[in-house]
Amino acid sequence: MTPAQRAHLRRLAHSLPVTVMIGKHGLTENILSKVEQELDAHELIKLRFLDYKDMKEELVETIVATTGAELVAIIGHTAILYRRHRDPAQRKITV
Repeated sequence: MTPAQRAHLRRLAHSLPVTVMIGKHGLTENILSKVEQELDAHELIKLRFLDYKDMKEELVETIVATTGAELVAIIGHTAILYRRHRDPAQRKITV
């Protein structure tokens, strides 16, 4: 992904609500399945760290490796993830 594409996705994500929150239980199977569902539904999501803030980079790497998403940015305690929809007819975002 080029820097211009990342900047475009960051602009799109600015107004999005946070859809997944990582709390005191950390990165669980439920969180990973929620991330999968949200990526399938929206392609671009925001993920907030309520706990485990000191481990956010490692946890985001695990999420990216597991889901096949791309990390757009980590801003504060919020990560922005993007995964293009598998079905071309259902793609909402053009990068």
